[in-house]
Amino acid sequence: MGYWRGAPGAQGRSLNGEDMYDKQPWILNGFAMNVPGHISAGLWRHPADHSHRHTELEHWIALARLLEDGGFDAMFLADVLGPVDVYQGRPDAALRNGVQTPVDDPMLLVSAMAAATRHLGFGVTVSTTYEQPYLLARKFTTLDHLTRGRIAWNVVTSALDSAARNLGLEQAIDHDERYEIAQEFLEVGYKLWEGSWEDNALVRDRERGIYVDASKVHPIRHQGKYFRVHDAHLSQPSVQRTPVLFQAGSSTRGRAFAASNAEVVFLGGATAADIRRSIDQTRAQALALGRAPEAMRFISGVTVITAATDAEAEAKHREYLEAADLEAALVLFSCWTGIDWSQYPLDHPLEYIETNAIRSALANFTRIDAQKRWTLGEIARYICVGGLHPVFVGGPTKVADALEAYAEAAGVDGFNVAYAVSPGSFEDFARHLSPELRRRGRIRKRPEQAQTLRERLQGPGQRRLRSDHPGAGYRYTP
Repeated sequence: MGYWRGAPGAQGRSLNGEDMYDKQPWILNGFAMNVPGHISAGLWRHPADHSHRHTELEHWIALARLLEDGGFDAMFLADVLGPVDVYQGRPDAALRNGVQTPVDDPMLLVSAMAAATRHLGFGVTVSTTYEQPYLLARKFTTLDHLTRGRIAWNVVTSALDSAARNLGLEQAIDHDERYEIAQEFLEVGYKLWEGSWEDNALVRDRERGIYVDASKVHPIRHQGKYFRVHDAHLSQPSVQRTPVLFQAGSSTRGRAFAASNAEVVFLGGATAADIRRSIDQTRAQALALGRAPEAMRFISGVTVITAATDAEAEAKHREYLEAADLEAALVLFSCWTGIDWSQYPLDHPLEYIETNAIRSALANFTRIDAQKRWTLGEIARYICVGGLHPVFVGGPTKVADALEAYAEAAGVDGFNVAYAVSPGSFEDFARHLSPELRRRGRIRKRPEQAQTLRERLQGPGQRRLRSDHPGAGYRYTP
């Protein structure tokens, strides 16, 4: 097995005692963000990194084509809505080190990238805490029209106090209440996307002069705790109606939200065993809601550093570690945990501290090695390249073996593949690793006809939410 940072954990079983792992193609997403530096700390300084070009449309078009040619299913675009200012209580260190700062809107990139590709999907991160469902429903429907059904929504609730301060609140809403808001937000979305327009409402009858049959467009009359939306959806139904729903919460409340809504769950975790436990728990909750075992897919974040040979890949990894920045790593870790780690010396031992931010970040870290008492400096060095994700280093065979072992141990259906340098990490993946993964059947064959993203992930003909998805219950019935 190739280099694998993080303990693999033991192979587990599904709820019925059978091994859930099989030899199916993986879901592969290119994990990116509209910033100069994503989850590898300070690597914008490396000469091979061109992420400073994130303000250029040509950069994103080239990246989308690269991912499509490399066999990726989608580009997964992360986002934040406030300054990264937990470290030292101000954004200076994030600005100085290019840590997810400056950040531009990911949604505005999609139309151009979709026009330059045919098969690649696009998963866009948008927060339910600071949007309005009536307006966001129109944005996603518009993108679903323009991409011909290749759009997904990564549903997040936003943990940063800085976002709250700049978007009308004094501080971030309590963790669990954010999910209560998100659940009602999704319910409004289902009513708009699934229920307000009947399938045959759009007529376009030139002779009779009827564009839409008004009797088949229905106001949703939603009156809830957090949202009031009276009228029907502004847009006619798109190919998928509801975008493919990604979700990344791994707290207790986050898992319950995923069980009710997610089609693809993005799981972080320091070990494969942690991820498998989370999958089993989420799937059990989904089954209790009447969803089929295959209704949800699970992916995990990884960083891949590959080259033609193991030695070349290992040399690249050493280069990246040398170019990384410890302060930038601590800025990221402060953002992820909600704790200002500038207040602690580098030899300070890690302790689990309950915060209102991303609760799983600290808990997962303490489980990487149960016998190890981590210091802050060791954590910073650990996350410099790849953040909290496992890092796989080696030539094509070595990395493919390691990814297969990890997928089997964790029970995941695929990966969000992060970069160390952009676009170089994706170029290396496409050039060296994709041919090996294709040989092993881990990259799905390109269809002769264009597919929606939901069809690509769930099978031909599955354009809309499955009938066992709770959102399907909002479809209009006479």
